[in-house]
Amino acid sequence: MQTILGANGQIAVELARELGSKYASELRLVSRTPRKVNDTDTLVSANLLDARQTIEAVKGSRVVYFTAGLPPDTKLWEKQFPLMLKNALDACRTEGAMFAYFDNTYMYPQDSRLLSEDAPFAPVGRKGKVRALMATMVLQEMDRGEIPVLIGRAPEFYGPGKTQSITNALIIDPLRQGKKPRVPVRDDTKRTLIWTPDASRALALLGNSSDAFGQTWHLPCCDDRLTYKEFVEKACEVFGMPDSYSVLGKWSMIAAGLFSKQVGELRELLPRYEQDNLFDSSKFKRRFPEFELTTYQDGLKQIRAESI
Repeated sequence: MQTILGANGQIAVELARELGSKYASELRLVSRTPRKVNDTDTLVSANLLDARQTIEAVKGSRVVYFTAGLPPDTKLWEKQFPLMLKNALDACRTEGAMFAYFDNTYMYPQDSRLLSEDAPFAPVGRKGKVRALMATMVLQEMDRGEIPVLIGRAPEFYGPGKTQSITNALIIDPLRQGKKPRVPVRDDTKRTLIWTPDASRALALLGNSSDAFGQTWHLPCCDDRLTYKEFVEKACEVFGMPDSYSVLGKWSMIAAGLFSKQVGELRELLPRYEQDNLFDSSKFKRRFPEFELTTYQDGLKQIRAESI
């Protein structure tokens, strides 16, 4: 039995699809309102804030994936995320299950250095501090050695379906609607973006590779590292739209945050758009050289195809 905790997000849905097709004859999807991805999925409704419910949700599992998400609300993150993770880790320890933690890069320095798995934690803002705390909790569990643990870490997403990211919200979604895309802060800094199906396929592969546990892994990304200008040019070409976009300056986005809670919640992420974002996934590529990455061109074409 393999189990996904927090099973409704885009990463979790694609993870369930990959696990169900390649690795797990028995797959359990856990959330407050889980929905089947594969016909044979077992659904369990549970609140990860409840320790007892979490233990019941994990019972009988060989591998547990933590892909739970929360709305971009800082107070909610601070109050709920660490408790959800603690309950999940405690449940896995009780059950003797292997634990695969899906992580992001909010805890990393927001500068132009090349970020490998040994990059220091230097969070900017309260959300970054929450993610640093959570990653530290997982690393401490890894050091404890009572259960096998791994971290799969991804930079900013772009992807199909209901992928939630700044890139999707400002560039891809407008193009789907025939509107002009917008770029956050600057268009000349290099970005490392991960295609969400690649992230999920890679996490499934790690979770089913015994030698991957006890380590942190950067999930694999295309190393082209386009600027947003170059990314928008490719996207406009694929969508058959004029190569035209506007740049939302930092101060414009900060001002917008005064009137929009959602934009305001993203304010602490803005420094990373002022610098090159260089995310190194060479460790994964060395260990799994057969893993086929999706190019930006192919990813954008898949998004375009589902929009028709």
